[in-house]
Amino acid sequence: MKTWVKAFCFVAVFLLGTSAAAMAADVRYTKYNIHAQVKEGRLANASYANYTDPGAGHVIVPAGSAITIDKKNRKGFEFTYGADGMRIRFECHSKRMGMGTDEYIELITSAQPVSFSKLSKLDQKGMKEGKAYVGMTKAGILAALGYPAAHKTPSLDSATWIYWANRYRTLGVDFDASGKVAAVR
Repeated sequence: MKTWVKAFCFVAVFLLGTSAAAMAADVRYTKYNIHAQVKEGRLANASYANYTDPGAGHVIVPAGSAITIDKKNRKGFEFTYGADGMRIRFECHSKRMGMGTDEYIELITSAQPVSFSKLSKLDQKGMKEGKAYVGMTKAGILAALGYPAAHKTPSLDSATWIYWANRYRTLGVDFDASGKVAAVR
């Protein structure tokens, strides 16, 4: 009888531990749009370079979305998004980013839901469409295009932020002295 009780307790502890681990999934909320490209079925690729127009298969994980981080390593992370369970592989390059994967996840996501209600209507339009428009604020550009790649834009205090449109072409966003977009080139 004692063996049966021990076995029961072991199984109960194992199942409770498994449930607790499942309930402790790494759910985060995106601070910015994540631009990705569907390559095969429900798997998409995204990058620290934030390709804002990667071509066919371009999808946007909207700012404020709940995502579940499934895997992490020094080369990036994978997460699941949406009701259909789209999987996204996010490439990181710590040398070019100036930070590791965990730091980058903290930079672009939040443990708590994110509100964008303070953004202007123009900022919200750009965020919804994943585009930059003249007159948007820096906060609006971050929400719409994502965090600019640090190897192209080392400081958010810069008057110009450079994004990768795709692997071969960049997109420049120039800000005026008040921090609003003066030109998109």
